[in-house]
Amino acid sequence: MSSLAIMNFGMEKPDEISKVEWMGKLQSVHITRADMNKLIMNYLVTEGFKEAAEKFKMESGIQPDINPDELDDRIRIRDAIQNGRIQEAISLVNDLHPELLDNDRYLYFHLQQQHLIELIREKNIEGALDYAQTHLAERGEENPEILSELERTLALLAFEEPEKSPFGELLHLSQRQKVASELNAAILELDSTDSTPKLANLLKLLLWSQEELDKAKVKYPRMTDLATGTIEDAGNQQTDRRERENQTYDNEMDLKELKSTRHLNHALIKELVKH
Repeated sequence: MSSLAIMNFGMEKPDEISKVEWMGKLQSVHITRADMNKLIMNYLVTEGFKEAAEKFKMESGIQPDINPDELDDRIRIRDAIQNGRIQEAISLVNDLHPELLDNDRYLYFHLQQQHLIELIREKNIEGALDYAQTHLAERGEENPEILSELERTLALLAFEEPEKSPFGELLHLSQRQKVASELNAAILELDSTDSTPKLANLLKLLLWSQEELDKAKVKYPRMTDLATGTIEDAGNQQTDRRERENQTYDNEMDLKELKSTRHLNHALIKELVKH
């Protein structure tokens, strides 16, 4: 794909840039429809959206980098995870890439953790505890990072309505998508294929650029929501910053209240290891 235009505003360390001026500069940058379509196609193929890629190919005339038929295996694996069939996904991975989970133990833990989450979602408390004891407890004792994630997962058991608990995001469907994307990226890397969509890399570049502007204490219209492309004027950001600080304080208080729950989970893991 041809190089995307790079924005150069020609300003020497301005103290503040208005939203009107900022948007005017953005609109002056020309990005071709073909470049945009290639970014979209790259995202669809990399993430394994075969049907969408085929439809987009017909609409845009853009050819994907690989044959869409090669996506079938990744699609089956992703579909299994997104529908909560984690054991099926693990079996498919082991059939297609038997060395992957052996070599990437942290990825394997995330799949096992997701299976534990699915058992908790089904209110299968006995099954969840048995699975944690058999497959996860010792690994938690050996690895502090895994222990922390395991504690957060087991904390769901302490709440009558775990989806409304401070750890409820683990039960969101976005958690399944997160695990599916992690596994998809690992498979692509194993196949010597770019594991990250180019669009995601551009978003990372955007966040890095904003961070550099913040370090330089430049006041500028900031993109505050990547999903919607929301851009806020510099004047509104002070209020947002105070709100974020207040939210951080509230979160810290919630964590203090949950400290006893974490201790209980740690003790529970130790008991699981003993048995």
